Amino acid sequence: MRDYGKVHTSFWTSETTRGLSEDGRALALYLLTSPHSTIAGVFRLPDGYVCEDMQWAPERVSEAFRNLELKGFANRCETSKWVWIRKFIEWNPPENPNQRKGAIKAAMLAPKECAWFADFMRDCGDSLGIKQDGKTNPSETLPKPFLNQEPEPEPEPELCTPQAAPPSTPAAPTKTGTRLPEDWTLPNEWREWALASRPDLDAEAVADSFHDFWVAKPGKDGRKADWLATWRNWVRNQKPAGSMFAAKSANSTFAGAI
Repeated sequence: MRDYGKVHTSFWTSETTRGLSEDGRALALYLLTSPHSTIAGVFRLPDGYVCEDMQWAPERVSEAFRNLELKGFANRCETSKWVWIRKFIEWNPPENPNQRKGAIKAAMLAPKECAWFADFMRDCGDSLGIKQDGKTNPSETLPKPFLNQEPEPEPEPELCTPQAAPPSTPAAPTKTGTRLPEDWTLPNEWREWALASRPDLDAEAVADSFHDFWVAKPGKDGRKADWLATWRNWVRNQKPAGSMFAAKSANSTFAGAI
């Protein structure tokens, strides 16, 4: 979940926007600034989320999405309810390696059977460095240099190379705690606990907000001695699904809880 969304002033003068219906323009602006959206412009958005946030009936939501698809602004898979803002990466290219990693992670969460996934890979895969088989190419040369990128320090020589821990598993706790890994994903046992404790929540959506909040948390407040306990408290503090104040209240309540 993002704290804010960026909208260029040209939104109001572009031919695509001017060709949308009134509801289409309102929905397009909502997608660009939605708390459910991601840095890749790819995210899951069930009708209930839109109905609650926009205060629209389901029929009105469906009609507005049809208008956006017809005009080429956004696509939504009716089966999985995943949305793709077609030119989002072009309007908001990653500005540094961490943003690029985050965009790739968000994009690859979309189901491969999603109606628009093949088109997304064709249009955006190369710019993000994603191969057609869904894997990333770490040695690929980017089309433009990142902004404010500092050179990485030279690694110190080692007698042997230790085996790396799985990327999605937080590091072992220490007295000062650890940070949540950038590439953290929700472990199955953590998901099962959340579903058993809070069946009213969308575990994947909660995990996205958990990841984005703690990865962005600066200083010692972003270090925790027990990430599983932090996850459990995060889930317990979530407001019931469907509440328009759920994400905001949970974040403000939890920020200093652990």
